[in-house]
Amino acid sequence: MTTISKSRAEEILKRARDRRVVVLGDVMLDEFIWGDVSRISPEAPVPVVNIKRESMRLGGAANVLANVAALGAKADVIGVVGEDAAAEKLREALHVNGGVQTDHGLITDEKRPTTIKTRIIAHNQMVVRADREHRGAVNGQVEAAIIERVRNAIDNAHALVISDYDKGVITPRILSEVLPLAYKRMPVLIDPKPRNFDAYNPATLVTPNHHEALRLTNLEEDTDEGLREAAAIIKSRLACDAVLITRGERGMMLCEGDADPVLVETAAREVYDVTGAGDTVIATLAAALAAGATMTEAAVLANHASGIVVGKLGTATASAEEVLISID
Repeated sequence: MTTISKSRAEEILKRARDRRVVVLGDVMLDEFIWGDVSRISPEAPVPVVNIKRESMRLGGAANVLANVAALGAKADVIGVVGEDAAAEKLREALHVNGGVQTDHGLITDEKRPTTIKTRIIAHNQMVVRADREHRGAVNGQVEAAIIERVRNAIDNAHALVISDYDKGVITPRILSEVLPLAYKRMPVLIDPKPRNFDAYNPATLVTPNHHEALRLTNLEEDTDEGLREAAAIIKSRLACDAVLITRGERGMMLCEGDADPVLVETAAREVYDVTGAGDTVIATLAAALAAGATMTEAAVLANHASGIVVGKLGTATASAEEVLISID
């Protein structure tokens, strides 16, 4: 089993406190409506949820930032919001939960709504999810504003994360402008989607899950050998330094350079909710690489962090202390 010593993990996480990660991508709010079910509606064969409470969490690229902050590192997020009440809630949540002192990274587009994912949960199980969003690509003026803000942000950063949720904020033009500039200076990590796949170049690390890796490479065999082949195709197409494939309960597979794949077994004890686990993975990878960790060390830390968040309900984060306890 691939492991890391607690002393080395402490060293990396301590060094991460002085590092800054820039997150570019689709920011959103995750809204949770919690309740219970005692009957079926007479109007249709659906459960009637008796609402007990509601909560809001940072979602998408904003959740990546929250995870970076939870580990003790500094972070900036660059994304697009609408001119609406949800944008104000997002700004407030960034300040409270992400440690963001200003909202200079948020660009307002009055023609788009702020993305909200509403999940109704009864007895700790999701009943339904409703999305309010606009998935068309941002216009040229917004693209130019995003490029300018990323250029300014990476001047004082140590890693760049592209958190692509396919909501239109990440475009080939933006990637072609910011990736070459950032790649010369720092680790560049990509959480990919098919629409922009061939534009993720250059990159240090690409992090698809196993379903995405197979879909992106037109393969079907969800085995060690099948995913190794998928990783090789992704590395060849993107000329990236490494590919890390997350595999749910089977852990992770890291394919770096020409070396043999490194298999990292899952650290999860119990799985309650996988919401946002991918955000935790890429946030931890970014913070660790920014702090000088090797790719394998970063993957092991990310595996422990994701194992923590899937044991929590709703969009969650893992603190540095929790990660160290998990390793211990």
